Amino acid sequence: MFGRVRKACARFLDAARAGANTGRDKPTHNLFEAAAAYVSACAEDDRDGIDEAAGWVSPEALSFGVNELACRAVIALARERGESPRAVARALLGLPAA
Repeated sequence: MFGRVRKACARFLDAARAGANTGRDKPTHNLFEAAAAYVSACAEDDRDGIDEAAGWVSPEALSFGVNELACRAVIALARERGESPRAVARALLGLPAA
């Protein structure tokens, strides 16, 4: 299963990299930079930062990057706490334990 997900992600990233440099003069950002900036701006309630980061990549790429960041954050917290990723995700969202 992870092999299929990895291959799909690799295809997506290859396509994102290929379309990243379209001859624009402004610097290009990859989807992970955009996701990190977007989530950080959201956490700080920085509307200008949110809008700027959202313009760096397509909405689909930003969504993928935010999802990847969320997965990595939950896994890191779960390892740190010695809990399951499910328990950590539910706790972060304020949901009762399953």
